[in-house]
Amino acid sequence: MTTANNPRRGDDSPTKFNVSVIMQQSPSGSPWLESSWEAVGLIAAAETQQESAGNSSRIHQEGRIARYLYSGFTLKLHRDECESYYYNLLSPQPHCYVVANLDDQGKPEPFLVSLSYDEAHAYLEGDETVYTVPMPAELYRWTEAFVLEHYTPNKRSKRKRANWKTSQQRPQGHEI
Repeated sequence: MTTANNPRRGDDSPTKFNVSVIMQQSPSGSPWLESSWEAVGLIAAAETQQESAGNSSRIHQEGRIARYLYSGFTLKLHRDECESYYYNLLSPQPHCYVVANLDDQGKPEPFLVSLSYDEAHAYLEGDETVYTVPMPAELYRWTEAFVLEHYTPNKRSKRKRANWKTSQQRPQGHEI
């Protein structure tokens, strides 16, 4: 189905989104770590001028809790990841995945934002740190339109059992 034939996807649909990640630093309950980090939000803007990835600035401070904005990430959708997007959208809480490297002090430096669980899982297997944040509504609608246009779920079918009586040949001269 082409974009022109799909009534659910308008011509004004962006081809990519620029996103920024909000990371929160708070005191750690662990005696080995000074602070703990978590991704708490994502801000999406359709195809605006892109900054360089990983720019960070403190946007909020309240006591010992601080929030930082990491900007400059571009989010694109790929046809070969449609099945992963599909299952992400069907989950009770669709997520965006933020992949980060940790520096020597345990501070995360995000380098990738993805909507694909499979891609995020591959980074987890490679010992990278992956945070999840709820998917913003505009990204949900964008991903849903992309999946509706490019994905057709495979129809499940039962596996046929082999007929072992005809496939096994008995050696000549042996009786059972």
